Amino acid sequence: MDEAITNWLDAIANEKLNAEDVERSLRYAKDLEQGLAKVRTFAQGVSIFGSARLPEDGKWCKLAEKLGFMLAQNGHAVISGGGPSIMQAANKGAYEAGGRSVGLNIELPHEQHINPYVTDSIEFHYFFARKVMLTIASKVYVFFPGGFGTLDEFSEILILMQENKMPKMPMFLIGKSFWKPLDRYFETKMQKLGTINPADRKIYKITDDITEVVKAANKIGHPSIYDNLYNNPINK
Repeated sequence: MDEAITNWLDAIANEKLNAEDVERSLRYAKDLEQGLAKVRTFAQGVSIFGSARLPEDGKWCKLAEKLGFMLAQNGHAVISGGGPSIMQAANKGAYEAGGRSVGLNIELPHEQHINPYVTDSIEFHYFFARKVMLTIASKVYVFFPGGFGTLDEFSEILILMQENKMPKMPMFLIGKSFWKPLDRYFETKMQKLGTINPADRKIYKITDDITEVVKAANKIGHPSIYDNLYNNPINK
């Protein structure tokens, strides 16, 4: 590892980057290094994505909290973006069940503080580093209703699975009423035009039944803390 760092620093010097670019590259590396150090302290769990703006007493947050509780009861770490609303609800469920409740936070105008229901947390400066960690930390992915951020996270993982840049792992979209219109768009516009294949829409499953998530996590089981699915060279 020391040799790799030396080679990387030599490459930066040879490229004759200016001071601002060197500093930026170091910030990128710091975000990634801190994130990897954190996610390697627990076995892969279940990442739960969703809006930071939905009411905490609404049906989606209540469902996310119930899912977090059930997953923790079954021994699975629950990972979220660490913010409010859906993320807080999922963390709260896991926390109250006595499980591992992880928050990978980023400072935003409407999402500034880590929620109070995490057992492990880290704050990121860059979105891309946070997304890498939310992905690598998990064996199952769950998307509740959300906005552009949730759609971005969904699209990122979807394309990685589509192009075999990561293992095809269970991916659930919770809320048929919310996600079915998007799926119809994929089918009637993208698939019809030939920009995606019918098989691409089978990478994810749209459901209202959160027990399907728990069953999928249980089927994968509890890998060793040292046995991450991304250790395969193709996924590094």
